[in-house]
Amino acid sequence: MATDTQPSTAGAGGASAVRRLLLDNGALTALIVLVIAMSALSGDFLTTDNLLNIGVQAAVTAILAFGVTFVIVSAGIDLSVGSVAALSATVLAWTATSEGIPVWIAVLLAVATGIACGLVNGVLIAYGKLPPFIATLAMLSVGRGLSLVISQGSPIAFPDSVSHLGDTLGGWLPVPVLVMVVMGLLTALVLGRTYIGRSMYAIGGNEEAARLSGLRVRKQKLAIYALSGLFAAAAGIVLASRLSSAQPQAAQGYELDAIAAVVIGGASLAGGTGKASGTLVGALILAVLRNGLNLLSVSAFWQQVVIGVVIALAVLLDTVRRKAGAAPAAGGASGGDRRKQAATYVIAAVVAAAVVGAMSFVHGGSSTSATQKVGLSLSTLNNPFFVQIRAGAQQEAKKRGVDLTVTDAQNDASQQANQLQNFTSSGLGSIIVNPVDSDAAGPSVRAANKADIPVVGVDRGVNKAKTAALVASDNIAGGKLGAKALAEKLGGKGRIVILQGLAGTSASRERGSGFAAGLKAYPGIKVVARQPADFDRTKGLDVMTNLLQAHPDIDGVFAENDEMALGAVKALGAKAGKSVAVIGFDGTPDGLKAVSAGTLYASVAQQPKELGRIAVDNALRAAEGKKVQETVKVPVKVVTKENVAGFGG
Repeated sequence: MATDTQPSTAGAGGASAVRRLLLDNGALTALIVLVIAMSALSGDFLTTDNLLNIGVQAAVTAILAFGVTFVIVSAGIDLSVGSVAALSATVLAWTATSEGIPVWIAVLLAVATGIACGLVNGVLIAYGKLPPFIATLAMLSVGRGLSLVISQGSPIAFPDSVSHLGDTLGGWLPVPVLVMVVMGLLTALVLGRTYIGRSMYAIGGNEEAARLSGLRVRKQKLAIYALSGLFAAAAGIVLASRLSSAQPQAAQGYELDAIAAVVIGGASLAGGTGKASGTLVGALILAVLRNGLNLLSVSAFWQQVVIGVVIALAVLLDTVRRKAGAAPAAGGASGGDRRKQAATYVIAAVVAAAVVGAMSFVHGGSSTSATQKVGLSLSTLNNPFFVQIRAGAQQEAKKRGVDLTVTDAQNDASQQANQLQNFTSSGLGSIIVNPVDSDAAGPSVRAANKADIPVVGVDRGVNKAKTAALVASDNIAGGKLGAKALAEKLGGKGRIVILQGLAGTSASRERGSGFAAGLKAYPGIKVVARQPADFDRTKGLDVMTNLLQAHPDIDGVFAENDEMALGAVKALGAKAGKSVAVIGFDGTPDGLKAVSAGTLYASVAQQPKELGRIAVDNALRAAEGKKVQETVKVPVKVVTKENVAGFGG
């Protein structure tokens, strides 16, 4: 009977096998589909340089995600990995530079810092009975705060010997990719071949059953979270080496990317399932999405929407897979299962190679175009000042018939590094960069220098790299002008507070140092408080409200941008413009309206649209090989109610 029925079900069995293969390897299937789609949409996607860029950009997320995999397999969660990564990198840079400790000891201290943070999480969860969400959320805040305390809010240069982790071997193979592969193999080894790996699956599957079977669950949780901290430290070191500096605000939000990579890779937040290869594929999917969307000039805001949709679809696929009875993504697979999995990856590699060949043939040099292409990477588009820079650049590009691609780094130096690398691999005629941090942008700009792509800085310079021109206002001079204007308004004496910008950014440092230098000429002015409000109007409102509780009798406020100044005006209410003089910086439309209304005494006004226009003009001249000035200064001036009507912006 069995012999008779087998031929009649062969077709159905074949279809079922394909269906099960797709369900069991949903993330891998999605990655292949994404590669095909991006290859079809952009001729710049399937270049060797760009594929290596994708690997580099996936590395930090993947390393973090490998550590998070241990936690999620055991039915936990770790929200602290981004902050722990930043803290570990800061400890390394601080101990090796400021304290003069040998680099190898500094590296060990950084790794120990990550492990210690993980152990604290484990103690709070296993012995303190805190929910993992709460315990790791607390560590997220503690880790970020310690990073800012140690660094005093400013980036710390990374030791050269460690910075080589961000370089390439043989001039083409990125070291971060090698580190990612090594950490992935270590993760696979721990999950599939060790006692603690089997314990993770047991705890995630049924913690009570694991305890009753003799597992020391609490001690295992300590080890699991310590491993997560170790991997976070490794990710932080790799990230900082790419940027040549430890950024206290680095890796913000990366914990969500890490969790997303694990879930997209087939793990369940309920625990009990997950594997290293799936996590790697999940991280690659996120990197391919961001890289491809950058090449297609899709807004960073829409990129977040797309990634959110992908995460939701991944969870839905996991539900479908479970209902269909697909094999769980667990460790400890049999030899036959491992051979089947290896065969699946070989088939995927063959398909990917075929796609690469086909798309290369289809595009065949379509990446070159008669239209001049320019890339503009802005530090953020959440600030009206930079929105105006974009507007000025777009107007000039349209006038000159230039294809301008604008990206938003969202005040993330590592994200900006990725965007600049994408520009470089796309073979643009020239690049304009408004750095999140002048030091952190250096390595990416040096890569553009090697590719003979001229780079123009706008508003802020780039350190340790060659730029064809810098189009900027002088932030230090602007800070001095702000100090003079406020002091003269107060008659040379009074009590003031300072609202600082985003910690670690060069704009905040330069404006603050200029204001402090200008204030030295007025000893009667006393600064009673300095607090960061991150260049944000809402935070400016909250911080100013809090400061007024301790200092209700202040006479003046200096905010390092107009957005914070407008928040301070809201907090001051009727005092603004009457008993308290508030000065902002940038000369944004809303700021100038407040100056005209008298609630804002003055704004140190730049001309952002002019900055954008001149930057595009210089970028085009540099691309054509024409001579450009190394520094193009756009004047700043103090705009008050008396002269605001004549200020053109």
